[in-house]
Amino acid sequence: MFERIFELFENVNPWMIGRSLGEIFLIFMVVYVVLRIMQGTRGTSILRGLAFIIVLISVGVLFFVRKLQLHTINWLITEFVPVFIIPIIILFQPEFRRALLRLGQNPVFRVFLKPEYKVTNEIIKAIVTLSKNKIGALIAIEREVGLDSFIETGTRLNADVTSELISTIFWHGSPLHDGAAIIQEQKIIAAGCLLPLTENMELSKSLGTRHRAGIGLTEETDAIVIIVSEETGVISTGFKGALNRDIDEKGLKKILDELSTERFGIARSQHV
Repeated sequence: MFERIFELFENVNPWMIGRSLGEIFLIFMVVYVVLRIMQGTRGTSILRGLAFIIVLISVGVLFFVRKLQLHTINWLITEFVPVFIIPIIILFQPEFRRALLRLGQNPVFRVFLKPEYKVTNEIIKAIVTLSKNKIGALIAIEREVGLDSFIETGTRLNADVTSELISTIFWHGSPLHDGAAIIQEQKIIAAGCLLPLTENMELSKSLGTRHRAGIGLTEETDAIVIIVSEETGVISTGFKGALNRDIDEKGLKKILDELSTERFGIARSQHV
């Protein structure tokens, strides 16, 4: 066994090494692009593990299995690995579908599309209006961690983000006003969504269900939440389990500009 390894490195061909390294680099780049596209879906972590296995198998096959003529292992890899491709596609079909959606929204393709809504400005405009009228609201903005499991608890809208629509959703007579509106990929994807309540006992007892649900979501994901108190009209934001209260319009703009970037699907606000 060890003699074969020594012979392998003694008789190694520089061209063969360069070609093998090129193949591994190509595989790595393909996997990297796929991971970047699928970033934010629930399958990301599993794909990372899958990518590691693919690279490991590639290195093993290219450098050791074939050159050392380990025929049994080579047969197992070449025969069984392809069998798992179709089950993986079936199992992660929603994630792949969303990945294609992300690819279609890439700036390269947006050249041929109409300019996007200034989502941040519309959110701020709606929040300020709701605050002045003391209308309660809870908005969650998806970032890297997918919110699909929470979206499924509400009513799907898949509508453009406008201040008028946000105000209508949280109007007292609306059947969706008690839940959260979730913004995903430049769209109000759903409203009336149920969010997990925080179990943090250190929070003020004066905070209602909206605040506790918003903080609960930020404890489990990296989403940004914006909350308007129905009793006082006070605007609050939540991120990573922390709650910022009594925020004015300028402060809200600053927070959203810092946390909501093009990468996470929210355009930076413009002066209005």
